[in-house]
Amino acid sequence: MSNNSRNVKRKDPMVLLVVLAVLMALLVAGCIIGGSMLRQYRAGLLNEKRQAAMDRNAAKEAEYDRAVAEYMAKLNDSSQVNEEWPKAASEGWDIIDLTNYPLEAPGTATVSRSEIMNNGLLLINEWHSRPEDFDDSGVVGVAGYVRGVDKDFPSIVENNTCKLLPQAIDALMAAFKDAKAVGLEGYVLKAGSTYRSYDDQNSLFQKELERQRSNHPSYSEEKLIERAKQNYNYPGTSEYNSGLAFNLFLYQKDNAELNNAAFYKTEQGKWLYENSWKYGIVFRFPKAGYPMEDTTDKSYKTGVKSNLNIYRYVGVEHAEIMHHLDLCMEEYIDYLMEHPHVAVFEDGVKKYELTRQQVGDDVATFTVDINRVSNDYTMYLDNMGGVVTVYRY
Repeated sequence: MSNNSRNVKRKDPMVLLVVLAVLMALLVAGCIIGGSMLRQYRAGLLNEKRQAAMDRNAAKEAEYDRAVAEYMAKLNDSSQVNEEWPKAASEGWDIIDLTNYPLEAPGTATVSRSEIMNNGLLLINEWHSRPEDFDDSGVVGVAGYVRGVDKDFPSIVENNTCKLLPQAIDALMAAFKDAKAVGLEGYVLKAGSTYRSYDDQNSLFQKELERQRSNHPSYSEEKLIERAKQNYNYPGTSEYNSGLAFNLFLYQKDNAELNNAAFYKTEQGKWLYENSWKYGIVFRFPKAGYPMEDTTDKSYKTGVKSNLNIYRYVGVEHAEIMHHLDLCMEEYIDYLMEHPHVAVFEDGVKKYELTRQQVGDDVATFTVDINRVSNDYTMYLDNMGGVVTVYRY
């Protein structure tokens, strides 16, 4: 073998080293490029996932915004009727029972007894005395109140001893204005026919009790009390103790015929009996055939069998329901206890909604469940341990 051949063979390892170096360089470059591509792929995949998550979140936010908008629209348009409710009659007056249906937008309100006690629905009768925490500081003189509201309004009182709560006076003024528009005037409140304090009622009752003792000395005290109660309610159980009840008479100067007429035999008396409910006023003690021939007997519920011409302010919504269902006040409270959630419609349009919640009579402040669909609502204490809330639409 020649020397040249040996020299060539000696150079082969160098070539191999060069080749290996090149291959290593290419491999490293490939790893770098591949790593970069992998990082780019992973970054792209991560961006896609991030964007998909952002898109999902945006869709959920849009859905939430739509739900909030729909909810706010519902609050702003409280006249909408819940499609899940029983369908009301398309014509005429209708009341539907929602006892098994929850409030649409439930919330709560903290209420004190004193704030709502005198709103109109406080039940006072032989079995339910006026609450001991009753506050009569809001009772005002009728004459002075009327002059303050409308100085041109005609006098409706016999003298300045006549007192009532303002809401009852407002209702009377509205009724008398409409009566005058149809040519009927002369309504008047007489002394002793409006608000009586507990002491006033007690004084009257004790005088009557003493009169009974003098006339019937052999009667037991229990029997004497029962006889006295036929003429004067036991203190705290008279409607006159509410500040919302009154007896009406008629008087016009030089009109002896009108002044001496039986109230319900006059056109004024008939009009008031037929229309008082429109002003939140009800005839308190209906009897069979009294005051009108077709009057339904309610004496078995009211406990009053005498002909008492007493009206009582309860609030427009309550008076309307009592009128359409032909209920006296005792029956109405029973009705609300049996149907603690109802809605009233007229010609298919929702007018108002009522709820009743039992809260008891032994706390000064309590929490009431409310329906935030309507911000126009009034609460009433019913003296049966319940709070009745009326929502207007």
